[in-house]
Amino acid sequence: MTTTQVEAVRHRSMLGRLLRQLAIDTQYVLLGFPIGLITLVVGLTGFALGVGTAIIWVGLPILVGTLMVSRGFAMTERARISPVLRRPSPHPKYKSNRGQGLVRRTLGPLADEQAWLDWVHAIFRFIPSTIAFCFVITWWAGTLAGLSYPLWDWALPHPPDNYELHELLGFEDTVAARMLFNLSLGVFFAGTLYWVVRGAALMEAWFARSLLVSASELRLQVAEAEQARDVAQRQKQAAVSAEAVALRKLERDIHDGPQQRLVRLAMDLGRAEQQFSEDPERARAIVAEALSQTRETLDELRALSRGIAPPILVDRGLRAALTALAGRCTIPVDLDAPPLERLDPGVESTAYFVVAEALTNVAKHSHANEVQVSVQRIETGLIVTVSDDGVGGASLAKGHGLAGLDDRVRAAGGVLAVDSPAEGGTRLTAALPL
Repeated sequence: MTTTQVEAVRHRSMLGRLLRQLAIDTQYVLLGFPIGLITLVVGLTGFALGVGTAIIWVGLPILVGTLMVSRGFAMTERARISPVLRRPSPHPKYKSNRGQGLVRRTLGPLADEQAWLDWVHAIFRFIPSTIAFCFVITWWAGTLAGLSYPLWDWALPHPPDNYELHELLGFEDTVAARMLFNLSLGVFFAGTLYWVVRGAALMEAWFARSLLVSASELRLQVAEAEQARDVAQRQKQAAVSAEAVALRKLERDIHDGPQQRLVRLAMDLGRAEQQFSEDPERARAIVAEALSQTRETLDELRALSRGIAPPILVDRGLRAALTALAGRCTIPVDLDAPPLERLDPGVESTAYFVVAEALTNVAKHSHANEVQVSVQRIETGLIVTVSDDGVGGASLAKGHGLAGLDDRVRAAGGVLAVDSPAEGGTRLTAALPL
């Protein structure tokens, strides 16, 4: 297709969309006027009758019935405004009184804020409906009458003593002048028809949405904000708990391991210094033993440093770090980790520690013959799975080894799940958001 043909198709498509929207807006306004009359009469009559007879209790069911009728009209209006606003208009959640007594179920709508907003809309919708109806009828009448005037000018009487609009504006009273004047009016009304009808429909639709949808959306946004705040607080608590657990574990391991060896190393070197002059051979033996203790201390420090992100994770990424981790495990590891682009450092670190802690627990407690580690990238995050064929019984409950790992995963905004039946086999799955 040539450029001219493409432009022609585009213009026809745009014209079709405008005509469809014009038809939608027109029928919305034209139907809204009689519906507004009905809701005004029903809403005012029911409310006045209900309030007037509430003292003898008959009015309460009448008020409830009025609110329920208003709710029905509101549901219809929400469906009608969606094509006009070109956006969905979800139905709000009304208060539910299920499981309560008959009286509370019957009178429940009286305590529902949205039910009263529906009634307010039923009463006051007549105002924007009337204004919009007048504009739409005027513009459609001006368009149709003006553009078709040459077809029926002959049927109108034009007595000499009758002054028409074009004469009052200074034009001559001739057939050509009348036709040209009325055609000009028709062209003006036709040229502005879409915008006037669109504005009138939007005025009525936004009034309806503000009462029937916006309040519910605002409450929903507040609820979502409160839920997000609670999630953030739980993540913060989990992060603090995980950090505290990690620090206590590191402190305990240093105290029980390298610190004791260093104290003994200092004592041995002191004894060796005293023996150099009296028994050099004994002193050399003590120094050799001290060197052995130094190597063991370095090995323990390296093992403890695994609780901190290793350099290979920072330099080469998650896959290389997991490969090195699997190579150090005392149990054969089947690693399924395809090449991944560099992820957020927090996600990579959490995934690494999930696998590291899981492999440590497998080596210590599971008596497994093989471990399978899988890392999968999905659209919303990262799925890390560690499964073994050892004994079951693992749990995320407090007091178990995985509780701290669960805190670390939740601190990163993820979820940790453990499937470890008593008959054997453990499957640990962590879902981490990106």
